[in-house]
Amino acid sequence: MGKQVATGSTKRNRKKARGDWGAVSSSSAKRQPAEGAGRRKQAAPPPPPAAPTFELSARAWAYASIAVLLAAALLRLYALELKPLHHDEGVNGFFLTNLLRKNSYAYDPANYHGPTLYYLTLPFVAAGGLSTFAVRLVPVLFGVGTVWLVLGLRRWVGWVAALSAAALVAVSPGFVFYSRYFIHEMPFVFFTLGLVVAALRFRESGAPSDLLLASASAAMMFATKETAFISVGTLCLAWLTAVSWERLKGDARVGRGEREGERADGWARLREGGSAGFIVASAAVLFVLIWVAFYTSFFFNSKGLADSFKAFAIWQKTGMSEFHGKPWDTYVRWLLKEDAAILVLGALGAAVALFERRRNRFAVFFAAWGFGLLAAYSLISYKTPWLVLNFLLPLAVAAGYAVQAFGARAARWWRGRPAARWQAAVALLPLALGLGLYETFVINFREYDNDRYPYVYSQTQRHFLDLVREIERVGERAGTREPGFATASPDYWPLPWYFSDNSHAGYEGRLSTYYDPKSTLAVIGKEEQLPQLERVLADSYARVGGLYPLRPGVNLVLYARSDLAGPR
Repeated sequence: MGKQVATGSTKRNRKKARGDWGAVSSSSAKRQPAEGAGRRKQAAPPPPPAAPTFELSARAWAYASIAVLLAAALLRLYALELKPLHHDEGVNGFFLTNLLRKNSYAYDPANYHGPTLYYLTLPFVAAGGLSTFAVRLVPVLFGVGTVWLVLGLRRWVGWVAALSAAALVAVSPGFVFYSRYFIHEMPFVFFTLGLVVAALRFRESGAPSDLLLASASAAMMFATKETAFISVGTLCLAWLTAVSWERLKGDARVGRGEREGERADGWARLREGGSAGFIVASAAVLFVLIWVAFYTSFFFNSKGLADSFKAFAIWQKTGMSEFHGKPWDTYVRWLLKEDAAILVLGALGAAVALFERRRNRFAVFFAAWGFGLLAAYSLISYKTPWLVLNFLLPLAVAAGYAVQAFGARAARWWRGRPAARWQAAVALLPLALGLGLYETFVINFREYDNDRYPYVYSQTQRHFLDLVREIERVGERAGTREPGFATASPDYWPLPWYFSDNSHAGYEGRLSTYYDPKSTLAVIGKEEQLPQLERVLADSYARVGGLYPLRPGVNLVLYARSDLAGPR
């Protein structure tokens, strides 16, 4: 992200005491005498030895970062179409299909999240067609982009912390699983971290472009999910916590982007330019413009603007209702089962950030952000597993900080042995990454429809695709690519996505008293409807196959016109 601070030690840097790798201690500046002050005839005593450090060269950092990004991309792209679309993916695919084919989309605050997901995916499906790979490619890109943004945090938390955190996010079961999901969560998390990184850059530089980028990121957050107000509120409280803790304890460290003895003040630098008012007004206008453009379907649906505010009241009621209601400790139990390494290391990193001798305010901020969001979402009755990404991300940064702190301690133990220091520094990573990779393999490529795993939540079962193929075979026997069929089952998503090219598909969601065999070649029902289906369809239709599991607890059945049912 932006200009990178050189990591190689210089003669001047070796005279500075560093409390960890890449986070310069502000207290060390206070110990340095002013240049030329206190000159004496007698030679000054030699300064105490600097704390041992171990830093990557710029080339090694680049290679390590590329390796992490490639691993993230591979885990997210491989066999992307393996898992059937989830119910929510099917609904999102329906809106996307209408947007592509009919240029029609109207935001509905009562049922669905913001519109950015559909408009950001539109260019991909317009160029490559409506396919599972095309729609899931957008969350994949945002998932890899999130890893890239984490790497950019090295300016504030240190290169070991940033690299370790990025690696943990790259292989995290939760991040990989939901980066392969056509839902809003992954773009939302990306925009949230984008806001944080842009704000930190502006705090350091005072550049108008950074302020505008922060404003755009915040607007995209609110245009993606109505839960943005929870994240923004928690971010503010986390920064207040970091600053308050720093003032309470004193002797805080500054980040890599700040010089010793200085505090970054982007607002002061912006005011020095003489156009602060205009830039702030421009950032506010940009925020409003992005919000209005997306919610009004780029000014074709004026009602969407008012509806965007109604969403907050609706979500407040939903959040405290028993819909998806679960006990307060649900998220902790889910994380311990799927992303235990990040949770445990994150807790360790938070403790280090709070109680180390020279505190890093940015590490405290990420720890407060992560555990603050965990507490906030735990108090809300409504709980779904993809929400863990919101606090899993800052917890991963805190976890990376724990690895860095351990390495710094090891560096003091093994002075003069860089290899041993490096081995000790990454000693925590192999177990964490190995555990993450194993769980990622299991839930993404083997048990992706097994609801015993928390992240696999009401997932469409793999044998649902057998139903799709059977309907296609009915069409082949009838000599048509668009076989007419009726859906008596009230549960049928994501079926409309798989038959989005079939203009004769019907999704009534209820059982009719009569079906015309000439136009309705097949009927899809629910297992509980079997007695009624037999009574209505017995004369002209025959059952095809057994039960087709849609999701846990929901099984579908298929009846085809007798002459098209195939061998029994």
